[in-house]
Amino acid sequence: MIEARHLRVLRAVSRTGSYSAAARELGCTQPAVSQQMKALEKSVRTPLVVRSGRGMQLTEAGGALLRHANGILAGLAAAEEEVAAIAGLHAGRVRLVSFPTASSTLVPRAVAELRAGNPGIRVSLVEAEPPESLAMLRGGECEVALAFRYPDAPAAPLPPAVPAAPSVSAVPAPPVGHGSRAARAEAVLEAAASAAATDWSDLVVRPLLDDPMTALVPAGHPLAGRGADRPADLAELAGEQWIAGCPQCRGHLVELCARSGFEPRIDFATDDYPAVVGLVAAGLGVAVLPGLALESVRHAGVAAVSLDPPAARQVVALTLPDLAAVPAVGLMLDRLADAAAGRAGRSAG
Repeated sequence: MIEARHLRVLRAVSRTGSYSAAARELGCTQPAVSQQMKALEKSVRTPLVVRSGRGMQLTEAGGALLRHANGILAGLAAAEEEVAAIAGLHAGRVRLVSFPTASSTLVPRAVAELRAGNPGIRVSLVEAEPPESLAMLRGGECEVALAFRYPDAPAAPLPPAVPAAPSVSAVPAPPVGHGSRAARAEAVLEAAASAAATDWSDLVVRPLLDDPMTALVPAGHPLAGRGADRPADLAELAGEQWIAGCPQCRGHLVELCARSGFEPRIDFATDDYPAVVGLVAAGLGVAVLPGLALESVRHAGVAAVSLDPPAARQVVALTLPDLAAVPAVGLMLDRLADAAAGRAGRSAG
């Protein structure tokens, strides 16, 4: 008999590529993961994983079972929440997955208000960027996912890649006179891959806010003294070295620069916003950051400059159709919307 716990182990092994990494993710021991995989293979009477180099790879049968496992586990999560809802809101659970800048700005207020009015609802938080967060939602690992997308990003349906952990990497500058066409092509492909993660047609979408993009320059930069009434065209930064963010953000940066008639020289890439601010403050380049990121970091040594034409990313909360009817999930979506509306009100004031 196939058990749900075995399917969770199979999914973790597929995602991490090894028994030891799967054990760390699941909070158990490597022998326990190995034993559960053996029990699952015994149940289905065929190998599900094979060793490939230093890791594990799914067999054809393992891949087929994993595709069904995601739907099964998502259905079980929805069933558990629906049964809890029958008993009312005295007991409930909402597992929330959020990208970092929303975790530090929208989530705290939303969760605090939810708990204040409904202390019996348990809320947990894990951070992940889209597309990983959407895979977790569809796979039954959470009830609500906070995500973002750029409305003008490329829409080519390439397979999404799981983003790497925050890091800073130096990108070699292109040869003089050759521009950055290779870098731009790579960034466009990354943005196209991310576009696959912004297909939300199978999900319930709760719009939260439009997060404006802002240029970030060193405090001594010629554009640093501009006020909000004097926005800058990115073309004014065409000759600068650039610091880019996650793959989706990097692709959007390249597209924005292309509309202003140039290709950015991207010397550094990091999805850690404090690192971006530190690099800009040190005079190593300029960047474009969303407003939520600027709220999350200290601005020492840098200046924010509004953009003309303006650009923004769409921030939303997502859930599955079956989960949208669960009261605890609905309340979480409402509190997130309240937190976003409160932020917009403070900005307007």
